[in-house]
Amino acid sequence: MIVITTPTGQIGQQVLERIVDSGKSVRVIARDPSRLPQRVRDRVEVFQGSHDDMDVVSKAFAGAESVLWLVPPNPQSGNSTEYYLNFTRPACQAIQSLGVKRVVGVSSLGRGFGRNAGILTAAFEMDALIESTGVSYRSLRMPYFMENMFHDLESIKSHGTFYMPTAGDQVLPLCATRDIASTAAALLLDESWSGQDSVPVVSPDSLTPNEMAHVLSEVLERPIRFQQVSIAEYKATLSRFGSEAWVKDYMDMVIAQNEGIYDDDLQKVQPSDTSFRTWCEEVFKPAVLAP
Repeated sequence: MIVITTPTGQIGQQVLERIVDSGKSVRVIARDPSRLPQRVRDRVEVFQGSHDDMDVVSKAFAGAESVLWLVPPNPQSGNSTEYYLNFTRPACQAIQSLGVKRVVGVSSLGRGFGRNAGILTAAFEMDALIESTGVSYRSLRMPYFMENMFHDLESIKSHGTFYMPTAGDQVLPLCATRDIASTAAALLLDESWSGQDSVPVVSPDSLTPNEMAHVLSEVLERPIRFQQVSIAEYKATLSRFGSEAWVKDYMDMVIAQNEGIYDDDLQKVQPSDTSFRTWCEEVFKPAVLAP
């Protein structure tokens, strides 16, 4: 039995699509089961509710061998570390009491950074809490998501511009969520592994924002430019969407990224499949061209 949390989210949905036809029994925990595609809903056992609810996870984890664990983002939350830990504690109790064998968690590169990194630090604390249960655990560790480009989809469509609080010549390691999903699905279907370890998921190319603009220009066949925004401007934009505590944690993450939080881990990774150019051609270009 495999349990998928966040089955309608960006990563969880792709994981579910990869395992639903595997022949394995699959359960999902969903706040709104109606958001599941009908094809999937007919093939899985659905537990309605939130996976920070002890009653929900206790029922869903009963008899489960493997769990995909992902804490959903919540811009209205308070302190990110408290949010991550409070969300994860019920699951850890259920993992121990119900004998779950394996957990695959979605985390981040940079655990050895040694300084506060906001939301990333919260993810590292989540890893430590799950590891403390003794369950066999694989922490999937990623850098900057290519899908973040969708935040500027309308600006790229209208003005040919995307924005980051990052210097144009700063190299950014990247990853595509489809590679995260593929890695997670393979681990969930594999019953042979045990122990605790991390699994980096990193694109074969690390690019500067200026280089990303060049690739986008070639793929979209129109000029695309990158424009750096200041930390203050970026913070002001975020403040329109989230709580003060969340904005602070998000900005601490951005500062840590600018200071190279991912650098040490990048020395020991095996590249995943999807390059930024391939992602742009197969995922982003169709979105740009869509009405």
